[in-house]
Amino acid sequence: MSDPAPAPDPVQIRIDGVEKRYGEHEVLRGVSFDVQRGITNVIIGASGAGKSVLMRQIMRLERPDAGSIVVDGQDIVPMNEVALTKVRRKFGMVFQASALFDSMDVFENVAFPLREHTKMRRKEIRERVMARLEDLEVAHAARKMPDELSGGMQKRVAVARALVLEPEVLIYDEPTTGLDPITSRTVDELMVRTREQYGVTGIVITHDMASVFFIADRINYLYEGRITASGTPEEFLASEDPATREFLEASGVGTSAAFAKRR
Repeated sequence: MSDPAPAPDPVQIRIDGVEKRYGEHEVLRGVSFDVQRGITNVIIGASGAGKSVLMRQIMRLERPDAGSIVVDGQDIVPMNEVALTKVRRKFGMVFQASALFDSMDVFENVAFPLREHTKMRRKEIRERVMARLEDLEVAHAARKMPDELSGGMQKRVAVARALVLEPEVLIYDEPTTGLDPITSRTVDELMVRTREQYGVTGIVITHDMASVFFIADRINYLYEGRITASGTPEEFLASEDPATREFLEASGVGTSAAFAKRR
C-alpha cells in the first residue's frame, strides 16, 4: 500500500522582498507576505499605494526589480515566457469593470478563453460554458449582450469567464468599484460563494472596507510600498501599527465589532 500524498503547502504564493520602480518612482519597496491556499486574501491600501502594480507582479505580467514570488514551490520571477505560460494558467482574473467584450454575447464571452487556450471541441465548450453560467445563475442570459445586463449580472458573467479554465487562484481587481451598495453586497456574496463552491484561492484588491470585512479570511495592508500589517480581520482590527490604525480610523471602521467578519 502506497503512502498517502503529502498535504499541499497551506501557503500557495510566497512574496518576499518584491521591489518595483518606474524610472525614479519607487512603487514597491520590499513587499513580503503569504497568500494562503483556499481562502480569500485581501490586499487593501489607499489610492496610489501600488495595489495594481503588486497584482501585475504576482501574475508576472511584469518582472520585479528584486525579490521572489514563489507559486506552488516555484520562483516565477526568473522564468521565461514559455514557463510563465504554464504558471499563468493557474490564475483567473476578474477585472474592475468586468471587461466583457461588447461585440460578443454572454455565452461567447465565457467561451472565449476556451477557444483561445484549449483544443476543446464545440460540444465540450458548450457544456463547460453552460455549467459555469448555471453555477453563477446567469444561464438564462447566455444570448444577451453585456449592455443588456445589470452591473451585478455583468460581474457574475466575468466570474464565470474567469473560472472557465478552472484556475487555482482567482484575482479580483476592485470588484465593487462603481457599484451601488445593494449590488456591492451581491458581489461580496458571489465572491464568498465562489470560494466555497470551487475551493479557489482568492486574491481581492480593494479599498471598499465594508466589503473587506465581509469577504476576507486574511487582510494585507499595503502602505508606502510595503505590507505593514497582515492577519485575520480580527487581528487586523487589533493592529497597533500606526499607519494601519490611521487607515482604519479614516475609513470609519476603527475597532468597531460591527465590522467583524459576518459570515
